[in-house]
Amino acid sequence: MHIFLVAKRLISLKTDLRTIPESYQQLPIFFDGKNLFLAAIESTLKMLETIEKPIETMSETSSIDWDYLQKFCSQTRRDIVRMTNGVNSGHPGGSLGCTEFFVAMYNVIMKHDPKNFTMDGIGQDVFFLSNGHISPVWYSVLARCGYFEVGELATFRKLNSRLQGHPATEEGLPGIRVASGSLGQGLSVASGAALSKKLNNDSNHVFSLHGDGELQEGQIWEAAMFAVAHKIDNLISTIDYNGRQIDGDVDDIMPLGDLHAKWVAFGWDVLEMNGNNLQEVVDTMNEAKNRSGNGKPIMILMRTEMGQGIDFMMGTHKWHGVAPNDEQLKQALAQQEETLGDY
Repeated sequence: MHIFLVAKRLISLKTDLRTIPESYQQLPIFFDGKNLFLAAIESTLKMLETIEKPIETMSETSSIDWDYLQKFCSQTRRDIVRMTNGVNSGHPGGSLGCTEFFVAMYNVIMKHDPKNFTMDGIGQDVFFLSNGHISPVWYSVLARCGYFEVGELATFRKLNSRLQGHPATEEGLPGIRVASGSLGQGLSVASGAALSKKLNNDSNHVFSLHGDGELQEGQIWEAAMFAVAHKIDNLISTIDYNGRQIDGDVDDIMPLGDLHAKWVAFGWDVLEMNGNNLQEVVDTMNEAKNRSGNGKPIMILMRTEMGQGIDFMMGTHKWHGVAPNDEQLKQALAQQEETLGDY
């Protein structure tokens, strides 16, 4: 055991272990544990290769496969309308509007490992969905990125399913770290998680997504002050600014005023983007990552169209929480190509 402790100590001293095997070949044969020590070093090197290897996303490669991302979006939209139609319930409108955002986040922006999901998310970026009712888009992207089997999408909102209408942790669905859907709570959760990463010297980011109607909840603004007061500058939050909520247009229910000015006044670094343009989403999220670590949390105002990609679902709040019937499903699927294979 002491030999492995020596190897561990060498790591802490940032010793280049790759030079050690050659050096220790020169040790006299009577050196106690020479062969075992070399074996320990080789084992440690293999372990380091696993630990130190970055979790690759497309943004870390020489080029982004935009055609694949577009196909991913098309398939995700098919999943959304099929999932909600299958149980005649759910929230397709906001899910369709946020498709490009989720596809970009999990394929390009975030550092994450679907095969080694942990609740703590140590050494990885973590994501929290505050407006949990748009779970269909999240489930689709999680499944198609490898968090769980794509076929499980067929269980959406069914009894004993892990894929409930609002994300939950009780059944241990990989990718989900907190139950959500009680609007207003997600920014508090994300702020706490991001602060925890800073205290633990974890340099990764915490991302969160919120609805614009959700900003009518007072807890959002408490969390906004908290994040600034504690300089939580590894937090990147996004608002789905589609201007619609379940009862109508946001401006008719409770106008939000100048959101950009509000968040700036609260002390946040504010960016804006078109959430239905993949290139703009990728560019803006990368810009946000580059601007993190400067003492301020970052808020992104993301303009989207509820129901994006399905013509009869766009331009209205009607599809916030209404599933398409069988005839409407046929119309919707005719507008989105099957690219990655239906579940």
